[in-house]
Amino acid sequence: MDVFHTIVLAVIEGFTEFLPVSSTGHMIMASHLMGMPQTEFLKTFEIAIQLGAIAAVAGLYWRTFLLDWDIDAKILAAFVPTAIIGLLLYKIIKKTLLGNAWVVVWAWFIGGAFIILFERFYPMKNNIKDIKKISYPQALMIGVCRALAVVPGVSRSAATIIGGLILGVERKIIVEFSFLLAVPTMLAATVLDLIKTDAALSLDEWGMLGLGFLVAFIVAWGTVKFFIHFVQKNNFTIFGVYRILAAIAAGFYLNSLLS
Repeated sequence: MDVFHTIVLAVIEGFTEFLPVSSTGHMIMASHLMGMPQTEFLKTFEIAIQLGAIAAVAGLYWRTFLLDWDIDAKILAAFVPTAIIGLLLYKIIKKTLLGNAWVVVWAWFIGGAFIILFERFYPMKNNIKDIKKISYPQALMIGVCRALAVVPGVSRSAATIIGGLILGVERKIIVEFSFLLAVPTMLAATVLDLIKTDAALSLDEWGMLGLGFLVAFIVAWGTVKFFIHFVQKNNFTIFGVYRILAAIAAGFYLNSLLS
């Protein structure tokens, strides 16, 4: 893994982390396209680099984190299911799911079809127009939905947002809640992975993580602002179509490698 690989993966992470398309899935497919071996460091990088994107959220929403403890408590409530499942399934996620391109292909395709059908047929309620109005049981249910995204390709953002929409949370509000929930989720995932791997990284590998963090932070800052404006006028059908097209293209590519 070199500087070029680091920058490419960091740009992909910063741009896709908060969109309902799966940043982890994109990084896995990108590493395959660039011919990168699926090393333990690459898997750690794909987890830890997400902190750069999360730092952008912390920078944009720091007032919420510091000044509104009620919202913080609800974010932590939503974080609990993912934390439990992440701890229980860590070995399976790291050894089997991360790096598996076919898992990403199927998750992209099924998730894309679900998004399209959801936007077409589900009656939107939009009863909750303020993050503070999300109850603790609702926050917990949103967290359960987000926990589905331990499967690469599902998308943490998509799972969280659709879960919130089903519960009647206004689109812009659940998108912002998804941003905030990403902070403890990815911070915990990174710390857990570094502990499990004993942080046995070389100086060069720490440098790659630092560079990736910076690039992902810059790209994610702009992406978060773009996405907030986007959801106020659009639904997510375009992302569903993109996921299906990406799955088909990736499937053909992977099949070509087998022939």
